[in-house]
Amino acid sequence: MVHLWVRAEQRAHEQRVGITPEGAAELIAQGFTVTVEDSRQRALPLGGYRAAGCAIAEEGSWPYAPGDALIFGLKELPEDGTPLVHRHILFGHAYKGQPAGRVLLDRFRAGGGRMYDLEYLVNEDGRRVAAFGYWAGYAGAAVALKCLAAQADGGIAGPVGVYPSAKALTDEIRADLAGHDTPRAIVIGALGRVGTGASDLCEAVGVPVTKWDMEETAHGGPFPEVLAHEVFLNCILARPGCPVFVPASATTEPRALRVIGDIACDPTSDFSPIKVYDRVTDWDAPALRVHDAPPLDVTAIDNLPSLLPAESSADFAAQLLPHLKTLHRLDQGVWGRASDTFDQHI
Repeated sequence: MVHLWVRAEQRAHEQRVGITPEGAAELIAQGFTVTVEDSRQRALPLGGYRAAGCAIAEEGSWPYAPGDALIFGLKELPEDGTPLVHRHILFGHAYKGQPAGRVLLDRFRAGGGRMYDLEYLVNEDGRRVAAFGYWAGYAGAAVALKCLAAQADGGIAGPVGVYPSAKALTDEIRADLAGHDTPRAIVIGALGRVGTGASDLCEAVGVPVTKWDMEETAHGGPFPEVLAHEVFLNCILARPGCPVFVPASATTEPRALRVIGDIACDPTSDFSPIKVYDRVTDWDAPALRVHDAPPLDVTAIDNLPSLLPAESSADFAAQLLPHLKTLHRLDQGVWGRASDTFDQHI
């Protein structure tokens, strides 16, 4: 039967996990073996997994797992160059020409292992079966509003960190905005998971939202309405044919716009719809100032759901669990399609 080995995440600030203790208990009841590594930073306590019947392993011990174990994590593996001999489930970020991704694929080739990339677990229609999008949008909108509040106070946003709950985050945003004029936000991609999360956060803290999707952007631009809002939240991925929502000239044009939250976060793509910045931001420095008078800040963090690890883990795990239950049929369904994608790129 299947042996699922849940590794500890080793990226800084990463407290998420792809399966809950309740989900692990369901797999064990189905006949799976589930091993969970200890972790110094996982949002869900180890005791829940132990009570569910999971075996407990030392943090970072997955390289020594039995050869038939499926190693399950979310973010990248340590970049130590070692050959990868196991089958891994993770977000590999290896199929779009990323330099680090090519190195990762070389390690799988050298070790004979296999990757089932979570981004490429798709149904028959090509739609992803599990994603963190909603909480990326929710957290991304919150960070953008924090940037706006700091700017209104005459500064630039300082470090952000992990929040114990969505309520704690929204309470902080309301406090940040108190005493300032209420901003207006525009969300592009509002009908998707990411855009829904961004819109919900804005509404939760009393910020009016203009919600746009494909119908409103089909004419291809220009989009002066974006510059008429204090906050713009981009929730669609860069791809061929994507319109430009914020041209490079926007910094010096008359505008109400003060903060751009590029939640899709793809500044180096030729197809990026936001042309006023060229690099991502991070938790320590979430805002990049691209113009001074009047100020314009961009925030573009690439692991936003990690700000809310408990909610985002529970949501993602619930989406993924039905598919984890089919791991005994790795040549079929979502796993078979992910395996074929790996073969195409290896």
